[in-house]
Formats: sequence, C-alpha cells, structure tokens
Amino acid sequence: MTLPPFQITRRSTLAGFGAVAAATALPASVKAATRTGPEKSAEQELDTIAWNLLQREPMQATSLGVDTGTHAGLRGELADPSPTGQQKLAATLKSDLTGIEALDLGNLTPATRTSLEVVQSAYSTALDGLALPYGDVAVGGWRNAPYVVIQNAGAYLDYPRFMDNEQPIETRADAEAYLARLGAMPAAFDGELERMKSARAMGVVPPDFLCDKAIGAMTQTLSDAKDGKLFVPALAKRLAAKGLPDSYAASARKIVIGPISAALARQLDELKAERAANHTAPGMWSQPQGDEWYRWALRASTTTHLSPQEVHQMGLEQLKEIHGRMDPILKSLGYTKGSVGARMQALAKDKRYQFPEGDKGRTEILAFVAQRIKWIKAQMPRAFERLVNPNFEVRRLPPAEEAGAPTAYGGAGSKDGKIPGKMWINLRTTDLHRTYTLPTLVHHETIPGHVWQGEYANELPLIRSMLAFNAYSEGWALYAELLADELGAYDEHPAWRLGYLQDQAFRACRLVVDSGLHAMRWTRQQSVDFFVQKNGNNPEEVASEVDRYCSWPGQACGYKVGQTEILRLRSEAKKAQGSAYSLKAFDQAVVDGGNVPLDVLAKEIDRYIARTKAG
Repeated sequence: MTLPPFQITRRSTLAGFGAVAAATALPASVKAATRTGPEKSAEQELDTIAWNLLQREPMQATSLGVDTGTHAGLRGELADPSPTGQQKLAATLKSDLTGIEALDLGNLTPATRTSLEVVQSAYSTALDGLALPYGDVAVGGWRNAPYVVIQNAGAYLDYPRFMDNEQPIETRADAEAYLARLGAMPAAFDGELERMKSARAMGVVPPDFLCDKAIGAMTQTLSDAKDGKLFVPALAKRLAAKGLPDSYAASARKIVIGPISAALARQLDELKAERAANHTAPGMWSQPQGDEWYRWALRASTTTHLSPQEVHQMGLEQLKEIHGRMDPILKSLGYTKGSVGARMQALAKDKRYQFPEGDKGRTEILAFVAQRIKWIKAQMPRAFERLVNPNFEVRRLPPAEEAGAPTAYGGAGSKDGKIPGKMWINLRTTDLHRTYTLPTLVHHETIPGHVWQGEYANELPLIRSMLAFNAYSEGWALYAELLADELGAYDEHPAWRLGYLQDQAFRACRLVVDSGLHAMRWTRQQSVDFFVQKNGNNPEEVASEVDRYCSWPGQACGYKVGQTEILRLRSEAKKAQGSAYSLKAFDQAVVDGGNVPLDVLAKEIDRYIARTKAG
C-alpha cells in the first residue's frame, strides 16, 4: 500500500468558497486566455495548478524535492489543518477546476488532455468529500478518513516520520527551515483538535477499540516529546553528520518539550473524551451521515460508482475462484483435509516457513527481502520496454507506529531523486511474516509495484506526480504481484505461489469485509473471523487490518477493483491486437499513462490499442 495528504469543511460553507477563492487562488483561467497556443496554455495551467496545491500542502513540495529556488520558503511551512485552512484548500480546488473547464481540450495532445482530465476527476471528487460535514479528504490520494486523529491518521504520526526521513538537513538554511516547521506544529495540532471537537459535537465518535490504540500511540509520542526524545536526537545526529551547530538541536528541544508537548497533551485529552463516549460499532453506518460518507469513500477509493452491494458480491465471487486454484497446491504439499482457510492456518504453523523471534528473525526478514528485490529487478527487461532505475531503501517502521500499521507500505522517492523511495516493513513481531508471504509483499511494495510505478509517475508534469488514485496505484501493485508470478517468481517454490494466491484471496476478502463493516453492520470480530476462517490469515495481522478499514473506509476496496480493471483491459488488448500483442508494450502503456482514475485508464489503453492497429 502507498503513502499520504490531509483535509475537510462543512456542506454549509460551500456557498462561500467562491469568495474565499478570489482572495486565495490565482485567476488561472484568465491568465490562460492571454497566452498563445492552446498546448502551451494548458501546460502552464497545469503548472500553476500544481503550485497552488503545493502552497496548501507544503510537505508535498519537500517530498517531491521541489521546495527550492523561489519556492524554498515552503520547506519551513506546514499545511493548515484547521477548519479555516480546509475552506481555503477547497476554494483553491474550486478556482482551479473552473480554470480547467474554461480551456478547450479539443486542440490538445492526448497526454495533456489526459492530465487535465485527471485533475478534473481528482478535484471534483475531493470537493464532494470536502462538502461532507467531517473527516479528512486526500486530494488525489488514498487516505480518506472520517476521524481526523486516530490510530493510523494524524499529524502526531505523520510529522515524526516525515521530519526524520524526508526533511533535508544539509545547510544552515535547512536547519532554520526545520526549526520553522517545528514551530508551526503546535498550531497545526490545535487545528486538528478544533476539527476533532467539532466532529464530536456532531455525534461523530470513533469506535472505542480505535480510540484505545490511538491513546496508546499518542501517549507514547507525548512521553517522547516531554523527554526531548521526539525529533531532537535524530536532528542532532544529522546536524553532527553535516558539521552544523548543535545549537539548532537545543532550540528544537525547547519547542518540543514546550509548545509541541502541550499541543499533544490537548489532543490526548480529546481522544480520552472520545473514548469516554463508549461508541462500539465499527462501521460508518453508525455515524451521522455515515451511509453518504461511505458511498463517497468507495467512489474516491475505486474511482467507480460501484455500490457497497456490488463490491461485496465481487469479493465473494473472486474469493471462490482463487480458493479453487489454491486447493490443488495445498494437496500437493500434503494439506488435504479441511477448508482452504483451515489448511492455510495449519500451513502458517509449519516451522519450515517461520522466522525466528526477536532481532535474529528481523535480520533474516530484511535479508530475505533484499534477495527478492535483487531477483525481481533482473526480470524487468522481460516486462517493460523502457526501464527505470529506482532509488529506494527498505526500512523498519518506527516502533511507535507499528501497532496501528499494516504489514508494509511503500512508494517512490522525490521527483529530483534526492529522497529515496521506501518500503516500510512492520517488524513489531516476526510472526507477522512467513517465507511464503514475503515475496509477494516485496513485489507489491517495490518492484514492479509501488516504487517501480512511482518512478514513471515522477517523469510526468508536477501535478501528475502529486495526484495518485487508490484504484490505480493499488490495482497496479496487485497486478505487479501477478506479473511477478508470470515472470517465474514462484516457479521453484509451490508454497510461495500459495502465499501469492492467499494474498490475492486476501484482497478479495477485503471487498467483502470493508462493505460488510460499513454497509451491512458487521462486527469487528465477525470481520476478523471471516479472514481467519475463510482464508487462513494470521489473526493478529488481520485484526490490525480490520481496524484500518474502520478508520479508512473504502480504501481496501481499491486493490481488487483496480487489478480487475487492468486485467480486463489487458484481455481487450490481446483480443484486439492478436499476434501484435506484447506484454512489454501493454505494461509500458499502463505505467507511461501515469496514475489515473480507472475511466481515464480505459481511454489511455483504447488509444494505445488504436496506435498499434494503425502501425
């Protein structure tokens, strides 16, 4: 799975967005009309749109490596997550969407037209989300959450990871920018707090088990802040490595143990107030306007208009088909009796596939991952016409984040190549992983999955590098798992192929469970049991997964919906092209088109097929 943005406002404020836009966004459509040449105007419009969004989300500018030159000031700024900040964000989106609609798309190249269509889709969907009365909306991103701060969402998690791993420390100017961002954090925490309280006043309260996890994580973060362990040691180490004065670390410590600690304590008090409400239902159906919120979340996640019932049925059908493929492999390994889920549970207890406990096992896991990366990287000339050389690293998730995090996630590095991509792996316990599950995890997160695809996205116009669609990115990563199988990743290891198929079935289960939780009133335990009993998944792993679906409704549905559409388009290409069909050419067309909504992807593949026929 991939990485984040922020956001919200109330439906009643939409009427005022136009007035705010006039004061906060550039009159892009007016400027475009004064330029010569429709293609040039459109390209300049896209660039203006990108910088307008980066002004609202400065951390993205740092992640992309574009906070330089005239934009260097962004390196010391943070997004404004307060209700006022969210109104300004929505106003910017509305203004720039109006600018796009004023352009004549008919005279543009297909690539530029696609980019504009992508922005239109992302901004329209985000504005509909921002019109809902609560929650965070990711503009062209995957983390849409009804709860502003919870076990896997909130600045208390985002900031430490970002500052330690992406905020540059090379010069005195960088150190000053670091302190500036630290100094902006208390206000940002309080902006989130304002929205947390507003949601609670509406009756929106997270389920108690999510509150418990969030309180635990926040308590640890606050303790680290009070002790000066948050931000400061990592900063001091980086300053020393660059020969910069340690006085910057001393200044940082004052901010951390003072204003930041106080702001975190206020958020912790609010989480405890939410926990005191004793709300137990895990699904959005139990929240005010929850059914509406979930329908929007499904739309944002899948870039389709599938209903919860359609998603549920798709999952059940695909799960049955995949289990049919797993059965003969299990029998060949000696597991002949019981359901597929029961046999997979038995396989998970097989010592041959387990890692040792503790640090020894963690070291073995990381070595195993490195070996798989080396193998799959060598296969890429067989699957793509044009190769990239991804700059990335494998890192353990920060321990404070592990309890509420999935088994792994990853993504490409900065646009300028200075910040490497990452595969973050959860090593809370080695029992989360088996030798037959790790290969697929590697292919999903790194090559030819998120990191690989992200390198192609970094070649696109700036706004396209910023916007990512869950159904495409996760659908591609799931397709990457299948592609690895086709390239021979599991040929010599039947158990590895079984792990791959179990992961595919796992994503089918997600369709069933996510829609079950949020639309069909499933309980948390019912959801965990479905994974364990039907698919034989690790109970500890899926408990964390289910909690994630509760706090990110719809996100888990993008994987299978996206992969299903990519495979449908591949079948269409094979049928239309006949002997001219090339796997390398098809895969190249999918990644070259960039991260797009699924309807735009279909148009891209149609154009690719037409070009091939014309040739």
